[in-house]
Amino acid sequence: MTRQAAIPCILMRGGTSKGPYFVTTDLPGDEKRRDAILLAAMGSPDARQIDGIGGADTLTSKVAMVSPSTRDGVDVDYLFAQVSVTEALVDTSPSCGNILAGVGPFAIERAMVRPQDGETTVVIYNINTKSRIEAVVKTDAQGVIYDGGTAIAGVPGTAAPVRLNFMDIVGSKTGKLLPTGNLVDEINGVPVTLIDVAVPMMIFKAADLGKTGYESPAELDADTEFFARMEAMRKIAGERMGLGDVTGKVVPKAAMLSTPQGEGHISARYFVPHKTHAAFAVTGGLCVSTCAMLEGSVSDGLAKRPEGDDRLVLIEHPSGLLDIALKTKGGGAALEVESGGAIRTARKLMSGEVYVPASILE
Repeated sequence: MTRQAAIPCILMRGGTSKGPYFVTTDLPGDEKRRDAILLAAMGSPDARQIDGIGGADTLTSKVAMVSPSTRDGVDVDYLFAQVSVTEALVDTSPSCGNILAGVGPFAIERAMVRPQDGETTVVIYNINTKSRIEAVVKTDAQGVIYDGGTAIAGVPGTAAPVRLNFMDIVGSKTGKLLPTGNLVDEINGVPVTLIDVAVPMMIFKAADLGKTGYESPAELDADTEFFARMEAMRKIAGERMGLGDVTGKVVPKAAMLSTPQGEGHISARYFVPHKTHAAFAVTGGLCVSTCAMLEGSVSDGLAKRPEGDDRLVLIEHPSGLLDIALKTKGGGAALEVESGGAIRTARKLMSGEVYVPASILE
């Protein structure tokens, strides 16, 4: 009989995503062995992830690794990993703002940060993007308060809010807001804006790829020709943005824009990138909201732009609305993004140990 090794973790919902949260030192330092453990824990590669705790969906096959930080003014370091469902692939190149929503509560649960009465601020360093995020978590002297009245699109019920204030988000991977220096580039005859705010993205108008922009995720996912065309464009975008060959990588992400139908300022569909997101990623929301406010980008003629430099941008998506608090100054190619914020929720689902074959550790 194969022996099993137990690794402590907390299974948490963060925003519209879900996955195990580990203390970094509970995993091997060697990346190859670490990734083998994460694949085994999630049950990948297998479309059902039947032999692991993954949820057979990209949104529920995510991992957070958290440790106390030695950086000045930072409480914890956070490394995100996207575990492929169907391939033996663990990608730490992107970040995930939804899983990020659970990092502050997890740090308090694991006594990395002492809870305060009322709310506790946890300063997080995101290793993936080399940026800092301030998470404001509802707490009392005993710990995290998960119950509350905040609802977010894509999650049933309500919970306590987690406020995420993103700092140092421009040029997360490329070092520039506009990696090519252009507000609009053309790829395979399609105008695109190549932009990097919290995550590098290729953004285009839905109509330019023959879509209305209001299709459901299922309708888009069924269009293999559309995805093949978008992927060909995304590979070229990756090269132009200085990311090299992005085959098999999940960045740059992609989004398509259309005019809002309701109270939003822009309507968008977000791709992760080989599947349509059922809702919207927080990091993607920061990038798309910036593009929507960027005069001269592909959002011209589509976005409603609130006046002022400190504004709330509402993104319409398949599950509802994502609100992004965006603070900027300047305009056009000279636009500066000072900070972006979002309200998410998180919930502890289970605390215990996940078992993997001991041979991986040995």
